[in-house]
Amino acid sequence: MTNKKEMAQHFLKLTSKGKSREAFKLYVGANFKHHNVYFRGDADTLMKAMEEDAKINPDKVFEIQRALEDGELVAVHSRFKQNPNDTDWAVIHIFSFENDKILELWDFAQAAPDEMVNKNGMF
Repeated sequence: MTNKKEMAQHFLKLTSKGKSREAFKLYVGANFKHHNVYFRGDADTLMKAMEEDAKINPDKVFEIQRALEDGELVAVHSRFKQNPNDTDWAVIHIFSFENDKILELWDFAQAAPDEMVNKNGMF
């Protein structure tokens, strides 16, 4: 990988396909922490949760829409569904890197409503 933006995107693609262990081995630093409020803040807990989710939802749809890199920070905006018939979700992942490893991760998600006032949509 040549830049942090590509690393972050590859990390997300691997984890969405059930390859969390590979993703964490390649990209996550020793002092990693995350801010997902539904899991403990350590790497191992999040990796196992992502792995379990991939087993429960093997037909997950995950499409990166855009990614931005600014120094040690990367933001990735994605479209996500647990399965092809599920509701669309807009997801933003924010990564902080240190020495080309992910040091910190934030994720935010919003379900797409059936009817949107804003015709520009979420994607």
